[in-house]
Amino acid sequence: MMRYITNTLDFMLQKRSVITLGKFDGLHRGHQKLVKRIKELKKAGFASVIFTFDVSPVMRLSDPSFKMILTNEERRRLAEDMGVDCLVECPFVPEIMHMDAKDFVHEILVNQMQAAHLVVGPDFHFGYKRRGTTGLLQEMGRQFGFQVDILEKVKDGDREISSTYIREEIIKGNIRRANDLLGYPFFVEGEIVHGRHLGRTIGIPTINQRPSLHKLLPPFGVYASITEIDGEPYFGISNIGVKPTVGDERPGVETYLFDVDKELYGKQARVRLYHFIRPEFKFPSVAQLQHQIKKDEASCRKFFRESF
Repeated sequence: MMRYITNTLDFMLQKRSVITLGKFDGLHRGHQKLVKRIKELKKAGFASVIFTFDVSPVMRLSDPSFKMILTNEERRRLAEDMGVDCLVECPFVPEIMHMDAKDFVHEILVNQMQAAHLVVGPDFHFGYKRRGTTGLLQEMGRQFGFQVDILEKVKDGDREISSTYIREEIIKGNIRRANDLLGYPFFVEGEIVHGRHLGRTIGIPTINQRPSLHKLLPPFGVYASITEIDGEPYFGISNIGVKPTVGDERPGVETYLFDVDKELYGKQARVRLYHFIRPEFKFPSVAQLQHQIKKDEASCRKFFRESF
């Protein structure tokens, strides 16, 4: 089981480690290259470690409304799925924000994490005012006995794959494009909660989730989805938005699982989005909404038949 360190600066790793560092929003194909490398290097007897922050520096320093591709909990589960030994989610507090780059390397990476090998991208910066560079890491590696791998960026054509690029595609509603850049289907993971139970009354039972307010969501609408619950996949359709026909203030995810009628409240669900079907809009009546959902179901089943 992966070790998860969060909400504290007072930690110590028990064995020498190979570490990759960054914001890791999305754990996309570029990040996966770094993770693959630390997993290769761990075969020499090291622990594989991802070091990141508990909140985006952008959110803390300039834009509190900034949205994340992955919530911290989603990132934790994905890192565990990738087979990483340890995820360090460092609190982005003033002590860290103002820490000199050399002090960060010496105190955190060397003393607390027992760094044997670091794996970073070519544009990696760290420390107060981002003054730390890959060159500084290499210099201090020679001093403290750790090695540094600097891996080239993964590209999509002429453009580097980045969280910014993926965020742009999600906001545009290009979910299939975003999935290709991520290297896995964009998903929303969270507890199944009670909704208004309207779906059950009209013969279309649904599950509901309330994403974090900091979770980046694609344009409101209906998407072909596959939902994983207790390791089982279920085909269905998901509505992202505020359900204007019945009225809801906070955006949510409501999913109709095809051919499923189980008691699922309280379980964790990972809803993966594959294809945009239509925008969300308000229907004059619940009966018309019911009719549209059946049409959406037919469109979704057709998509899955042709794509899987």
